[in-house]
Amino acid sequence: MKGVTINHISKSFPLKKRKLEALKDINLDIPEGELFGLIGPDGAGKTTLFRILTTLLLPDSGTASVNGLDVAKDFMQIRKEVGYMPGRFSLYTDLTVEENLNFFANIFNTTVKANYHLIKEVYKMIEPFKKVRAGKLSGGMKQKLALSCALIHRPQTLFLDEPTTGVDAVSRKEFWELLRSLRAEGITIMVSTPYMDEASLCDRVGLIQQGRIMGVDTPQQLRRAFGKKLLSVKGPDMLQLLRQLQHMEGVENAYPFGEHHHAVLKTSADALHLPDGIEVQEVEPDIEDCFISLMRSHAG
Repeated sequence: MKGVTINHISKSFPLKKRKLEALKDINLDIPEGELFGLIGPDGAGKTTLFRILTTLLLPDSGTASVNGLDVAKDFMQIRKEVGYMPGRFSLYTDLTVEENLNFFANIFNTTVKANYHLIKEVYKMIEPFKKVRAGKLSGGMKQKLALSCALIHRPQTLFLDEPTTGVDAVSRKEFWELLRSLRAEGITIMVSTPYMDEASLCDRVGLIQQGRIMGVDTPQQLRRAFGKKLLSVKGPDMLQLLRQLQHMEGVENAYPFGEHHHAVLKTSADALHLPDGIEVQEVEPDIEDCFISLMRSHAG
C-alpha cells in the first residue's frame, strides 16, 4: 500500500537519569495523495516521527512504510522517492538560490527544467533573487527555496517539518496555498506544525501531545465532535476573570484564547451567571479548543 503507514512506533532517547519517551505506540495510516497535518506543540514528538519516516532514525519498536517501502529495510530507495524539508534551514548558505536548486537536481539525476511545473509557482517568487546567496534570504524566501529543492526530483511523498515556523503571516498563507496545489498533483504530503489555525487547511489532522496521538480526523469532524457549549468571555480584569471562570460550578474548563477567554460548560449547565460588564458570546469550537479538550480527557 502506498502513502504512509505507521504501526506501533515507539522511540526513546537516553538522558542522564532516565529515558525520554519521544514517541509512544504511534499508529497512523495516510493514503496516497492526502494532505495530512500533524498538529502539536513543541516537544510533542513531531520531528522524531518525521526523522523515522525519512530514514534518519530507527524506531525502538514498531514498523513504518512510505510508498510501500519499509523505512528500515528499504531506506536507500525511500530517500530517492521522498522530499524532506526539516524545520531548520539546511541548504547551502554560501551557494546562490540557482546553485542550490541545480545542485539538488543533479543529486537526483534530473534537471530543473524536467520538473519545473512543480516548482513554478513558488520559484517565481524567489527568481528575482536567484543570484543571491541562500544565507542572505529572508525567512520566507528561505522556506520557498527549501520547498523548491525538496520538490525538484518529483517526490511521491513530501515531508515538511514545521515549514512556516518563524515566517510572516503573508508567507504562511502563500505556503499553504502552494501545498494544496501540490496535492492536486497526486503528491502525498505530511506536514507538521505548532499552529492550530493551519489544521483547517489539511484533509485530515492528527493531534499529538507528549509522544501520543490523541485523535485523527478531518478538521470539520473534530469540531463537530466537540459536543459542548463554548463561550467566549471578556472583561476589564482578564486575570481575575480567568480565575473566576476556572472555579465556577458550571464550567468544565477555562483558558486564555487570544483577547478573550474560552469557557467550556459542563453538560448540565445552560448559562453562566457573571457580573455586569462582562462580555459573553457563544462561539464555535476551533481546532485549539478540540486539542485542549482532548489533552484534558487523556490526562484524566
